[in-house]
Amino acid sequence: MQYKVPQDVQREDTIIGPITLKQMGILGAGGAVAYVIYVSLVKAYFWQVWLPPVVIVAGITLAFAFLKIHSLPFHKFLMNFIEYQILPRQRIWIQGTGAPFISSFDQHKEVKKKEEPKIVEKKQKSLEELTNIVDTHGRSEAKKEGLNNIINQNYK
Repeated sequence: MQYKVPQDVQREDTIIGPITLKQMGILGAGGAVAYVIYVSLVKAYFWQVWLPPVVIVAGITLAFAFLKIHSLPFHKFLMNFIEYQILPRQRIWIQGTGAPFISSFDQHKEVKKKEEPKIVEKKQKSLEELTNIVDTHGRSEAKKEGLNNIINQNYK
């Protein structure tokens, strides 16, 4: 038996013709903003004053709803462009630092070097102390005497 395998599952569902629900929301919000600008300016000013803001808002709305650049929606392309402009383009590697890159804002600051851990000299134990620890399995003398007393009482 053969089954139909869904194709192009990443595509959004269309509502009216080729327009998706997200595009309808963008067009509705942008159209509402353009209409509010039009209504507030048309009574007091000539068309030369109210037309440019309405056209700019309508153009931005259409760009966000329909424009794709390099197969990316306009809002994703715009965010990538802003990120590209803000973040540094060149990464500088400095040995011994934990930062993956130094931004252009931080280049004037001196890089703090990590302090090397001080080598703590361990107290040398004598051979007798080490032998005692091995024989008693790390127990102190008082515990050893207590255990010997218990063992001796049980075997008598």
